Amino acid sequence: MRTRAEKGFTLVEVLVALVVIALGLAALMLAVSGTANASGYLRDKALAEMIAMNRIAEVRLGMQRPAAASATGNGTSSDTGELDFANRHWHYDTRYFDTQIPSMQRVVVRVWAGTAETKSNPLGEYIGFTGKSLGLPGGSNVDWTLGSLPPIPAAPGTPGAGATPGAGTTGPITPSNPITPNLP
Repeated sequence: MRTRAEKGFTLVEVLVALVVIALGLAALMLAVSGTANASGYLRDKALAEMIAMNRIAEVRLGMQRPAAASATGNGTSSDTGELDFANRHWHYDTRYFDTQIPSMQRVVVRVWAGTAETKSNPLGEYIGFTGKSLGLPGGSNVDWTLGSLPPIPAAPGTPGAGATPGAGTTGPITPSNPITPNLP
């Protein structure tokens, strides 16, 4: 008597296939979770940068005056604040530093998610400058049609005294014919 050959999978083969599928799905879930976390972090970082840039704009527009330098002599002062933005609570710290130009200050804004008590590493930081203008808007001290160097003072009696380099000078600039200012 001949027996009919059984067709199909055994229980062991089905269990091995289920283990392989479970491992693949677990790896896929880890990848999707990592992407979602990175996306959330980048969203928060972008929002923190926006808040920091807005804070610099507020300082520049004079909506909140920069604090005077501290009496400790280190040339820094700061102010802090909290705000709600994009359905989240944020904390910022604005610091003002003196510069070598007395009428200017360097402004550094750092932003954290949460309140002042939950500070860790800032999500966003922006640096700007504020102060009085160093020149008239749209003004320039350079006449680009004639050159950008001022007239060179020369010793009295020297040919070419008061000449502007490149404007009316003859001959190439060589070590024997230098065009350099006489410094006191």
